[in-house]
Amino acid sequence: MPGPDMAARSAVPALTTPIISVKPVVLPAPERGDDLQVRVSAPVAGARLPVVVLAHGFGQSMASYDPLVDYWASNGFVVVQPTFLDSRTLGLTPADPRYPDIWRIRVRDVTRVLDDLDRIVAAIPGLDDRVDRERIAVAGHSWGGQTVGMLLGARVVGPDGPGPDLTDERVKAGVLLANTGFGGDTLTPFAAQNFPFMSPDFDHLTTPTLVVAGDRDQSHLSTRGPDWFTDVYFHSPGARSLLTVFGGEHSLGGIHGYDAADTTDESPERVALIRRASWAYLRDALGIEETAWKQVRTDLAQAPDPIGRIDDK
Repeated sequence: MPGPDMAARSAVPALTTPIISVKPVVLPAPERGDDLQVRVSAPVAGARLPVVVLAHGFGQSMASYDPLVDYWASNGFVVVQPTFLDSRTLGLTPADPRYPDIWRIRVRDVTRVLDDLDRIVAAIPGLDDRVDRERIAVAGHSWGGQTVGMLLGARVVGPDGPGPDLTDERVKAGVLLANTGFGGDTLTPFAAQNFPFMSPDFDHLTTPTLVVAGDRDQSHLSTRGPDWFTDVYFHSPGARSLLTVFGGEHSLGGIHGYDAADTTDESPERVALIRRASWAYLRDALGIEETAWKQVRTDLAQAPDPIGRIDDK
């Protein structure tokens, strides 16, 4: 169990400012087959608000990840959430001709969100003038991490070597949550057959990034253990910090939803640590202020029974 001080601090929702969310904001995308639906959330007050685009994991949607979204938005971020084609809300099956290309379409969807950011924030009256377009970050969980990781500089290795560099200079920082590791012979036969894009190259991921991994996250897609989810930290120049969540499995305590029935490691304390640490890291990486990130590190270092550890390189 976490130490009493850290547990009490982490379990408090700490929604300091009321928030407003609008969904769906529809971005026309005729070539995609389905228009891109987006949710935007923001605090009702505040100026010069940074933006974070949050990419969901397999099957989720723009309606997911409220434990993160509520906290980030209440504490000064504009959060934009696209719904990708793999979302259960759209009902695509492997028979759909777009299915093998979803991983590429996901990346294009995030780029489209950045291209159409003015249209998205205009959905909330008065928000357009309160957004800081020079401070944009991306975050992603699981498949969402693979998606936004490509805008941070990761590439997919194909038969002829690493694919195109899709680094987006508009993105200044990132958070990768339970991000999958190297492919090749470390993939299970199922993963190798069905997810050929799960073969990343991290050499050119240079954008400042926080990696979050659970030390009990055992994937059925890899023959390795939980350390698989730390590859991006150890093998990219941009991933400068690693938050290891003790006891965390793939849902990292339940970051994808309140009271989610599929959470195997439910822990409000883990979720509170992750949302607070990721928020504080982004404020530091985006040049807003460094005090909150330093405080998270101090709290973990001094906790008698911490629920996580931060490493740097």
